[in-house]
Amino acid sequence: MSMDIKQVQDLIKFVSKSGVNEVSIEEKDFKITIKTNQEPTYVTATVPQVAPVATPSAAPAVAESASVAPQAAAKPAADDSSKYITVKSPMIGTFYRSAGPSKPSFANVGDEVTTGKVLCIIEAMKLFNEIESEVSGKIVKILVNDAQPVEYDQPLFLVDPS
Repeated sequence: MSMDIKQVQDLIKFVSKSGVNEVSIEEKDFKITIKTNQEPTYVTATVPQVAPVATPSAAPAVAESASVAPQAAAKPAADDSSKYITVKSPMIGTFYRSAGPSKPSFANVGDEVTTGKVLCIIEAMKLFNEIESEVSGKIVKILVNDAQPVEYDQPLFLVDPS
């Protein structure tokens, strides 16, 4: 296993955002250790396989759009997103909508999803992680293009739980 500079940078970003104090990866011909100056946080779990679900928050959408167009953009953004649940990326990696180029997409706009249904795959360091839905509902919008890099906690899907 060898890592290019981009993968090392992504790993460093992930470690700094995750709150983990130290990460070590060791292979036959490769070893990397990343340490932070934060207080130690003890983690005994592996990389999460399920996307965390955040409750929708209209305030940030209003604040961001208000700086661009105070009256026009603030209202639609607050009304549209307040009823949807955002499925976010649990890791840094590359977003894929299907298991392969000739395979069907896991989820499309308008699809009904149930808890545990695979929505996408995120590739991180040559590992393909299936991201499952933690909510039931209808997919309203896919916020990321296929094969696009994603950051930790980046919104991927909007789901209407009603």
